[in-house]
Amino acid sequence: MTYHEFLTTAFSPVNTVLSVLLILSVIYWLFTIITGLDIDVGIDADLDADIDSPDGHIHVPDDASGWLQFLKFLNLDIVPITYFLTLSLLLTWLGSFYIEAFLSLGLWVSVLLVIPIFLVSMLLTKLILKPLNPFFREINHKGEVSHDFLGRQGRMKSTIHGAKTGMLEVFIGNDPMILMVRSKDGEVINHGTVVYIVDEDREKRIYYVAEEIRF
Repeated sequence: MTYHEFLTTAFSPVNTVLSVLLILSVIYWLFTIITGLDIDVGIDADLDADIDSPDGHIHVPDDASGWLQFLKFLNLDIVPITYFLTLSLLLTWLGSFYIEAFLSLGLWVSVLLVIPIFLVSMLLTKLILKPLNPFFREINHKGEVSHDFLGRQGRMKSTIHGAKTGMLEVFIGNDPMILMVRSKDGEVINHGTVVYIVDEDREKRIYYVAEEIRF
């Protein structure tokens, strides 16, 4: 395969999005390695997950939804999301690239094949990273002193109301932490609102927040 053929296949209508995402992933990792900074992407979503470290691990409560149980099945409660997604994207790109290069199944068939390729890639990523799980567990449990979050101030990373669970960003010194939270009185608290942690459920690892502390 010539260089021109490689570029033609890599940026075909089927693979262009995957190639661009892969390039952005490489830029992200280069930026992270060079600067030591991690890019924080705020997601306003209805997640019952608690990412309580900057490394992006998902902590799944016992009463989690089927979707979060699937994330746990993929070991995303152990493996940082950025590692998992980058490797899954690479495997998806390779699968789509070689199918496009050697099989020529047609545009729409190739596009539809990206979905099962991605699902298979996630399973392969789980198997590839499985030997590293003890390492990820070690870096995710460094024996830090537990923090008392009650009374601390933070900024909502998602909108919550009623029994809906969302994410709150708080700072311990200069370190950002994301906690799983619910509205104390069930009132609507919008994304970006500054709130206070007023209560907690230690068993479920859920904190309750309000826009002001009431005595």
